[in-house]
Amino acid sequence: MKFHFTKHAIQKFALQKKVGFPVSRSKVISSVSKPDRLKSGREGALVATKILDGKFALRVVYTRRDDIMVIITFYPVRRIDYEI
Repeated sequence: MKFHFTKHAIQKFALQKKVGFPVSRSKVISSVSKPDRLKSGREGALVATKILDGKFALRVVYTRRDDIMVIITFYPVRRIDYEI
């Protein structure tokens, strides 16, 4: 399985670091590869959720094109807000 990060997703790494919540590429890939929760999103996208710790989870929005996972965006969320 191959992973492609959109320009927006690449910019999110710097933004997350700037706000004090850095996220690694490996964590994003892990979230897509082995999500704790997977839902359908808009326009055929998928939303994978991976628990990070007792308080936070990571949500990753992506599409699948053959054997390529196209990472559109990602963002940390409070687990309590998503009942995870």
